[in-house]
Amino acid sequence: MKVVVADRIHEDGLRILRSAGVEVVEAWDVPKEELPRLLGDADALIVRSATKVTEELMEAAPRLKVIGRAGVGLDNVDLEAARKRGIKVVNTPEASSVSVAELAILHILNALRRIVDGTVSLREGRWEKKRLMGRELMGKTIGIIGLGRIGREVARRLLAFGTRILAYDKYVRESPLEGVELVDLETLLRESDIITIHVPLTPETHHMISDRELEIVKPGAVIVNTARGGVLDEAAALRALREGRISVLSLDVFEEEPPRNRELLEHPNFYGTPHLGAQTVEAQRRAGVGIAEKVLEELGWSR
Repeated sequence: MKVVVADRIHEDGLRILRSAGVEVVEAWDVPKEELPRLLGDADALIVRSATKVTEELMEAAPRLKVIGRAGVGLDNVDLEAARKRGIKVVNTPEASSVSVAELAILHILNALRRIVDGTVSLREGRWEKKRLMGRELMGKTIGIIGLGRIGREVARRLLAFGTRILAYDKYVRESPLEGVELVDLETLLRESDIITIHVPLTPETHHMISDRELEIVKPGAVIVNTARGGVLDEAAALRALREGRISVLSLDVFEEEPPRNRELLEHPNFYGTPHLGAQTVEAQRRAGVGIAEKVLEELGWSR
């Protein structure tokens, strides 16, 4: 058995593959245009987000049985092409749930307490205690859009802060957590002081928060997106920010990565991180180990 690892995964995951006796081809430093040459006799391909698994790439791998995505999203894999070829696609959606949830909480707290502004101010030699007046999280109404694995982890943590939590999820019929109230999207937008997004990017969710929705939001609301770029219409959000309809926009994900919209990045009430949701030691290890185990299972190997 031959497994090509096109994007680097945690060493513990590689160790599991090697211990199973499969041939592991470490290809993360190989130029992407050379990848088809390595896939001719490969039984499995492991990627993260950097490698795009296109139909053309699959055509170069006639023996391919499994594509493993070490991470949550599958938007870099042509799922229809894989289905037509009978190639099983597996991923590790559970690996980064805690890491992304914790980052969402960090974005929320920073939006209220302006930690980044305080750090920049101190580094520039200023002591701006009065200017950096913040707000408490306790007592605020939080709207969670998407109540999957990550949305639930966010809710659990926010409950500890003494918040009121509203949640909208088209596919959830009963609240999975005591203290979380399921509502329609319009109610969530109208009543939430802080809105945090946790849905995948699909044709259905693309720009699900755009001009119409931002006209509805509670004046001065904070909007956080640590899910996927494109769920939030960034141009519409920037307009709302400029007009004061929302007070803070805080993003870990962007429609274009890296983002090039300087008007957004330089707005004083914008905060951002460079898609750090899964970038923790723990999440990376879980993703690497998890994808190695799932690929081996699909190949018929047992540890």
